[in-house]
Parts: sequence; C-alpha cells; structure tokens
Amino acid sequence: MVRAAQRSGGAPRTSVWLEGRTRGGGGGGQPSGLDRERITEATVRLLDAEGPAKFSMRRLAAELNVTAMSVYWYVDTKDDLLELALDRTFGELTLPDPGADEDWRDQLRALAREYRTLLVRHPWLSPLAGRFLNIGPNALAFSRVIQQVIRKTGLPAHGVTGAISAVFQFVYGYGTIEGHFHARVAATGMTADEYHRHAMSEVTQAPDASEVIEESARMMKARGGDTVEEMLERDFVFALDLLIAGIEAMVARDRD
Repeated sequence: MVRAAQRSGGAPRTSVWLEGRTRGGGGGGQPSGLDRERITEATVRLLDAEGPAKFSMRRLAAELNVTAMSVYWYVDTKDDLLELALDRTFGELTLPDPGADEDWRDQLRALAREYRTLLVRHPWLSPLAGRFLNIGPNALAFSRVIQQVIRKTGLPAHGVTGAISAVFQFVYGYGTIEGHFHARVAATGMTADEYHRHAMSEVTQAPDASEVIEESARMMKARGGDTVEEMLERDFVFALDLLIAGIEAMVARDRD
C-alpha cells in the first residue's frame, strides 16, 4: 500500500492531507469495522500511554485487534498515522469566536491557555508539531483564529506574524517543558511536589550548581506559590502578561 514514489525513492512525502483522495471503510475488500476515525483515536490513545518511541503499526493493529495489513487499507505509512493523530489533538481545543464582542487580550489568553494545556496533556505532540506541515482541518482552524485575534490588537500587518511567534512559541516552549516535567514525575511514582523537593535537594549537592540554585530558591520564594502547580501557573500568567503588554506598547508606539 506504500505509494510508488516512496518505494522507488521518488518525490519526498509531503502530507497526508495532500493525498488527493479519501480512504474509508466498507467494500472493495476493505476490513469491516475499521475507518480512519477509529484508527486515529486508537493512535492517540497509544501515544498518550506509551509515547512515540514504542508506537508501531503492529502495536496499533494489536490494539485494534486486527492485522497490520488491515490498517494499511486506510493509511500508507506510520507517518500518516502520526500526522492524523496530531491534528486530532488540535480538535480538542476550545476556540474563542474572533467576531464576538470580547477583548482581544482575553481571547489571546484563552488561546494560549488552551494550547499550553494541550501540550501538557499530550507530551508527544510538541516534537511532532515541528515535523509535519500541520495543515489538517483542526490545526488550520486554530491558526485561523489566532490570526484573527492578533489582527484585533491593532498591530500593523507586518507585525502580526511576529506577535504570533512571540506568544505561541513561548507557549510551545513552556508547555513542552511542563509536559516533559510531568512525564518524569509520573515515571518516579512521586507527586509533582515530592519530585520538586527531591530534585532541589539533590541538585544542591553539586558544588557548581549551588550558587544558581540558591538564587533560584530566592526567586521562587519571592514569586510565591505553595505547590508546583501554583508556581507553574504564576510564571505562565506573568510571562503571558509581559507579552501582551509588549503588544500594547508596540501598538501605542505606532500610533504616536
């Protein structure tokens, strides 16, 4: 089922969304009880449970209780599945209505918070987001709303992409690190707070790190927050407010 170009070393793969055809169940010798929707749901479940390193067509087929060849009726490659799963997660986002009578700042905060939550919920999402074109319907809907909300800020047209990069590359980085942190915590069997206390205690034993850790401890005390969750939330909110203040300052500068 692999495309001839891929087998023969021809044109490189572009995107599952550019196939120019739709595969579906029923008829033509295709296995009954399967469709892309079910296969994609199972892919997301496996990626959440085991991560991309352990994911394979055979593992997916076993999860679906079918043969690996049955899956190939609906997708050509493992990359197709990963790309479908990636876009499926973007469908979990709750998007504001850019046309609503709502302040752009509130809508931008809502979008940033949704994206951060998504990255933490699916830690495998962030490495895949830079691997594929991300032109699936859900990813495009997310991008479209972001563009419309940023346009409401009053920034000149040439500043829109820069503002999008500033906000959502920050969220991408923050959510990625936070997601990896929670994955490490889960692997230890500790709570996030227990893991944090243990890590800080261990790190202070390294002579070269003591000065940095002491300064970090002072900053964390000044920031406040009794739990890791509270500290992460306060940092995220403050950093996002800084970016929004920067957008406001740039808009005001252009008006002067």
